[in-house]
Amino acid sequence: MEFWQSFWSIIWWFLWAFVFIAYLMTLFSIIADVFRDRALKGWAKAVWVFFLIFVPFITALVYLIARGDKMAERGAAAVQQQEDAAHAYIRHVAGTSPSDEIDKAARLREAGTITEAEFESIKSRALA
Repeated sequence: MEFWQSFWSIIWWFLWAFVFIAYLMTLFSIIADVFRDRALKGWAKAVWVFFLIFVPFITALVYLIARGDKMAERGAAAVQQQEDAAHAYIRHVAGTSPSDEIDKAARLREAGTITEAEFESIKSRALA
């Protein structure tokens, strides 16, 4: 078969490649959601994964219909948890609290290094 000689065969090939990649992304999203859901117990997770392996297309449709409404909520909660952990780590590593920053700014103001307006700016930023 002269695959690359027809423009439409190339378009058809790209369409199928797109559908296949979208399908794989959907499967990986479902598998991630199955293991992210804490309400789902071990056997239920095993059943979903089993059916995703042996009857993938129908199982993906059933999963998206039955449990798809909560997928976005679980995904957003996971992202929020990761962001909170990153912010907590940054605050821990930085080692300064808002009161420490205000105290440093007060000492700089008393030393005449910064003005009253700069002190208020630092104070409002630390309290935000």
